[in-house]
Amino acid sequence: MTKTKAMTIQDFFGQFPDDDACLDHLFRTRFGDEPVCPKCGQVGKFGRLANMPAYTCNCGHHLHPMVDTPFERSRTPLQKWFYAMFLFTTTRNGVAAKELQRQLGVTYKTAWRMAKLIREYMGYVDGEGTLGGRGQAVEVDETFIGGKDKRGHEDKTVVLGMIERRGEVVTRVVPNRYAKTLVPIIRQCIAEGTRVMTDDWSTYRGLRNWGFFHESVNHSAKEYVRGDAHTNNIEAFWSGVKRMVKGTHIWVSPKHLPTYLGEAEFRYNLRNQPQMMFPLLLSAFQRP
Repeated sequence: MTKTKAMTIQDFFGQFPDDDACLDHLFRTRFGDEPVCPKCGQVGKFGRLANMPAYTCNCGHHLHPMVDTPFERSRTPLQKWFYAMFLFTTTRNGVAAKELQRQLGVTYKTAWRMAKLIREYMGYVDGEGTLGGRGQAVEVDETFIGGKDKRGHEDKTVVLGMIERRGEVVTRVVPNRYAKTLVPIIRQCIAEGTRVMTDDWSTYRGLRNWGFFHESVNHSAKEYVRGDAHTNNIEAFWSGVKRMVKGTHIWVSPKHLPTYLGEAEFRYNLRNQPQMMFPLLLSAFQRP
């Protein structure tokens, strides 16, 4: 099987030289090559309107490709939106709004809004399935991200992470590390019968009561691996997330942290096919 090559900047501008090319792609993706008019039933009779980003049937019915997408109600040229998504899928540690502002020539407010909506879209495209299953191993761990030092103590956000070995990762922003908070999320996201690997935090001690095969390593005693029981994969994921936050964004508020985590999940879950990130975003627009 031939491996798809990653798109270069030259490839991008060759495929999307202007807004019209981007709109045509969006129209075909959402309505197909031969769209059926919902009003008169004619097939493939749509033409581009000259005065708005829409297409019209012979009967006068209009289709608007940008409705129900991140680009709806945006006055920013569509090519800039596509290029921003291209940047998000070709960088390892994300794209700051300041960088979008510089590269796209838009205001910081516009760049920040674009980045927020693209991250939300990446999270939507990535989706979430059930992790694990009988015989599968899933590592679970929680960490602290973001926040500012307030009067001598860190005001950080607690995040729970679950990662299937050789599989996908799922994260949740949570209010605390108590069992009553974490265990229901673990049960919701991980299939019963899964081998669940954790550290020695007391919250996880009751997982066997919920149908999991629980194994832990005692980090307090400097035990990090016992056989194949460890949490190295989820900890490596946390390291990547924190590099993204500190190195690219400097600081992330608790309110918007879930969108940054959604971006990190999307990038991690396609780590073995990075060349497919941008094509996937281009092809996943919801059909009406």
